[in-house]
Amino acid sequence: MKNLYFAVLLIATLFSGYATAEVAVIVHPSNADAISKADISAIFLGKKKSFPGGSSAVPIVLNDASADEFNSKLLGKSASQLKSYWSKLVFTGKANPPKSVSSDEALSLIKSNPNMIGFVDSANVSADVKVVGTY
Repeated sequence: MKNLYFAVLLIATLFSGYATAEVAVIVHPSNADAISKADISAIFLGKKKSFPGGSSAVPIVLNDASADEFNSKLLGKSASQLKSYWSKLVFTGKANPPKSVSSDEALSLIKSNPNMIGFVDSANVSADVKVVGTY
């Protein structure tokens, strides 16, 4: 019985990486900028207000499980750390957090606005948007 427990634990550990979905960072198809992971992080943390090419960048975030994946992989923060981060910025008047939307809303907003940047589960990417990174 003990060996069965360890076998199940080992298998679960080996395949746990496959259970997490990839997050695709998306922009309007007309956006020609090459956007690094550092640029993406800076935009979503309110440290940068524009894309590398100079056009305005308006980040939007998802209000689903993909947000946790994005926060940890790209921003290096947990949900509670991010909440605390934004609370400080809002309190000091330095910035406001990105608008929170559903996955369908994100796709719709980004495909109709060249200044928006967001993310979705990579399985939900449509041909109407451009993927600038998958994490």
